[in-house]
Amino acid sequence: MMTRAYDFRWFAIGLALLMGLVMPPGAPAAGKSAAASGGPAQSRSAEEWFRKGALVSTYGNYPAAVGYFANAIALDPGHSGAWFSQGVAYGQMGRYAQALESIQRAMRLEPANGLFFYGRGRVHLLAGDRNAAVQDFKRAADLGDEDALAYLKRNPQ
Repeated sequence: MMTRAYDFRWFAIGLALLMGLVMPPGAPAAGKSAAASGGPAQSRSAEEWFRKGALVSTYGNYPAAVGYFANAIALDPGHSGAWFSQGVAYGQMGRYAQALESIQRAMRLEPANGLFFYGRGRVHLLAGDRNAAVQDFKRAADLGDEDALAYLKRNPQ
């Protein structure tokens, strides 16, 4: 009889194979963009790279996610979701300056996106700057972000 952990491991491997997460020989290493390593970033669309980054980020593989998001950005520099998600991944890795820079790029593309303000606020919290975080949460709440509203209710000034 198989254990639940064993079943999940094989499910994850199968999912990775189906999603194309197993890279062919010559593909860029995790954390590197195909464009930066001279590889064929054009072989996939920006949206495909973005989805791959989102998937590996979900499982906590932030270095690989950063690379996949970079591939998406190389193909579509206007992909605000890729910039934002790359910033979140950098933040999870403790690379706060890069996180804020990527999120700021997303915010320039969509200045009224409350999620982006909320995400930047979360990075500020991780970096230990509560005042900047609260300012971003207030702006995100003004733009209708429910997570920011919830944070402000749980942590009144």
